[in-house]
Amino acid sequence: MGFKEDIREIACELRAHESVTIISHIDADGISGEAILSQALSRAGIRVTSVFVRQIEPLTIRQVPKDDTFKLFCDLGAGQQNLIAETGFGNDEVGIIDHHVSQPCEIEYLQANCLPYGHTKLSAAGVAYLVAKEIDSGNTDLASLAVIGNVGDMMAREDCGLTGIAKEIAYEGAAHGSVDIRKRDLNCYGISTRPLHICLSYNDDPFIPGISNNAGGALRFLQKLGIPLQDDLQRWLVWEEFTCEDQRIISSALAQQLLVHGGSITRLFCESYLFPAERERTPLRNAQEYATLLNACGRWSRPKIGGQICRGDRGSAYREAEHMLTNHRTIIRELLQFILDSGVTELSHLQYIHVGNRYPDTIVGIGAGMALSKLNREKPILIMVEQLEDPSVTKVSLRATEQMLSRGVDLQVAATAASERFGGAGGGHRIAAGAFIPRESEHEFIQHVNELLAGQCTKKVTGHR
Repeated sequence: MGFKEDIREIACELRAHESVTIISHIDADGISGEAILSQALSRAGIRVTSVFVRQIEPLTIRQVPKDDTFKLFCDLGAGQQNLIAETGFGNDEVGIIDHHVSQPCEIEYLQANCLPYGHTKLSAAGVAYLVAKEIDSGNTDLASLAVIGNVGDMMAREDCGLTGIAKEIAYEGAAHGSVDIRKRDLNCYGISTRPLHICLSYNDDPFIPGISNNAGGALRFLQKLGIPLQDDLQRWLVWEEFTCEDQRIISSALAQQLLVHGGSITRLFCESYLFPAERERTPLRNAQEYATLLNACGRWSRPKIGGQICRGDRGSAYREAEHMLTNHRTIIRELLQFILDSGVTELSHLQYIHVGNRYPDTIVGIGAGMALSKLNREKPILIMVEQLEDPSVTKVSLRATEQMLSRGVDLQVAATAASERFGGAGGGHRIAAGAFIPRESEHEFIQHVNELLAGQCTKKVTGHR
């Protein structure tokens, strides 16, 4: 059997049931994946209920109802099959849609997982879209949600654009008219909502001397170009609002700035994905910022609000999400400043910090990723945070950069192996991973992760992303 056959089989199984319970992850990929599946199933006349969880572990597995509905796991489940089996779910009542490493299990659950077939840059939402289209070919209007999941799960980051099946899905969305693909756009977060000088100052991929981490420097750089930076109402222009000629002038100047300082312009441009039906200057306008909005909903325990937005709610749900996004960004900025003020401890191949119980464990990974641009960019960062609900357990988040991956770093392998050694559990991707470990094993865990990373950097790059 191949990937297409797995998609076809799980779609056929879903059509055979009158009611389905979707159990999905709380991040942008999980939220958009749930929205795709629930809409596709509802359109097919199947009753749907949804449950969102941070991860599948002994406490959260209790949220999965033991009723006669078919259980469909999305963006999780592949790596937790033994726990699903131990809970008593048989292979005739469970389906898994995922893109994570699949755990060997005596029970052979029905699974559509792109990873075993070499599709390393496709998110769970992307797989969900393929299933939805197999259920009914008319579900191509859901392609935009798959694009959000793919971009939100960093599937476009390494190549400055989506590739493989994820790219094909984006182009299906473009053919439908719901996605506007810009093939050579500025590779910068916030192009739809942030003043350009702020947008550039926050960007570190690529790092532009005199501009990155320097809002004043970025503004002076743009002012020297002699082009309008504000509109008639004296509002700062966002990237989308500059004329094509002014965008060309800015892009050329940025390229020159990089080259003068010995940098490469390879990552200055990217393929971006916008949604023309959404209002300008809103986070819903492009895939990156839409994904951040969904992440804010999930990280602050309101993933169903994100799901409502994916289904078209632009009223109360969107207003609540905007509030969460503002709070989300404020807390992350505070976390970032705490990391910088406190400093990290550096080992040979790792830098780490423990933030105690000051911040929610759902956002420390985001803070870790942001901190990398201001710390040692040669080493992955590891952040630990206490679990308020269980002080005996520590949550660990790890983040790396594309440059580190090119040297062989695989955080998923390191997090999984090190956590299992101390009776914990871990998973994720090469560039971003996490784990739960016993609190008393923190020091030994860190040392072992450092040893594993040292070993990885001596090997050829292999494995999934």
